[in-house]
Amino acid sequence: MSEVFRNYINSVRREFADRPLTDKSVGDNPYDFFEKWFDEAVGAEALDPFAMAIATVNKKGVPNVTVVYMRDITQEGIVFYTNFKSSKGRDLKENPSISANFFWVELDRQIRFTGSVEKVSKKLSDRYFAGRPRPSQLGAWASEQSAEIPNRETLLTRLAHYEKKFKGIEVPRPEYWGGFRIIPQTIEFWQGRPNRLHDRIVFYKNKENLWSKKRLAP
Repeated sequence: MSEVFRNYINSVRREFADRPLTDKSVGDNPYDFFEKWFDEAVGAEALDPFAMAIATVNKKGVPNVTVVYMRDITQEGIVFYTNFKSSKGRDLKENPSISANFFWVELDRQIRFTGSVEKVSKKLSDRYFAGRPRPSQLGAWASEQSAEIPNRETLLTRLAHYEKKFKGIEVPRPEYWGGFRIIPQTIEFWQGRPNRLHDRIVFYKNKENLWSKKRLAP
């Protein structure tokens, strides 16, 4: 790496806006506050506010991070969809622990969910898959996600095969494709503040399986 590049990395500094995050403002239900912050991210025209980085770990303890889209959220947790045979799908089969992070740079905010996953029902996966654009449905069949392929033409050939196979009929959901629900044990709200004295408030499940909260040092 060039010295100019390395110096640039260490010289860039950005001050954060002074938006306070208080114990009172977050309320008592992290999902309600998440919805409030999400609405504000949409209002601030954050790029892909539903995009979240998820971290998984395989049975050898090797971590893996990728970005996916949140496609549903209830008081039970967050739902995303993927190929179960992908690297993240295999990780979650071996180790259901997961962490997800939303980062909205426009508002100097992060939200981190940490817990475990469960597969959503086949009915729910079917319903979501049926609502996807047809090219995305066909793509789920054509791509053996995370598998090695010799070239892009291989992928396009598989796509052409499934376009022909499902021509004139509805595209069914592959059995190896569906949703995971993240069931969090902690939900942390991070608000950037000046001088790196950020606000961090984390909700956690207590012994009664109810939400409690505490403030963390930045």
